[in-house]
Amino acid sequence: MILPIYAYGQPVLRKKATEIDTAYPNLSQLLENMFETMYDSNGIGLAAPQIGLSIRLFIVDGTEIEDIEPKNFKKVFINPIIEEEFDEKWDYEEGCLSIPNVRADVNRHAKLTIRYQDEHFQEHVETYGGMAARIIQHEYDHIEGILFTDRIHPLKRTLLKTKLNNIALGKVSAGYRMKFAKK
Repeated sequence: MILPIYAYGQPVLRKKATEIDTAYPNLSQLLENMFETMYDSNGIGLAAPQIGLSIRLFIVDGTEIEDIEPKNFKKVFINPIIEEEFDEKWDYEEGCLSIPNVRADVNRHAKLTIRYQDEHFQEHVETYGGMAARIIQHEYDHIEGILFTDRIHPLKRTLLKTKLNNIALGKVSAGYRMKFAKK
């Protein structure tokens, strides 16, 4: 089932999400819905807060990105903790399903080590670099209540203020289902 993406301005996007455990109801159905929603909106990552759930869960699928390592970068991250971000930082233009039609350069570390559980609650500790690390950092920010616009140059953020306000008011066309803050 395709779920609506919560738009900029929704309070759930600013909350630090809570952990889940094996008793979380209907997790496999939720994951299926999240992947279907992400693909329908042409995303490469989706965090639970973006569908209105303040839980520490996000999914990624970067398999279509050329030169990404690992090649089959499709994963579920449950209760993740970034243990370390390292190597030089680099700028790259990012966008977000919750902030349609807005893109800006974000400066992030080139590598990270993350501890997380998969969809079977098996624990993993892995290191990623390049685009895989960037995707993880972006989605991880969502479960920390941070948006990519918080990480851009203050002048650029000021220039985007009207666009962001319009998104919060529902004055945007995204090409996929969205849920806007109540006016």
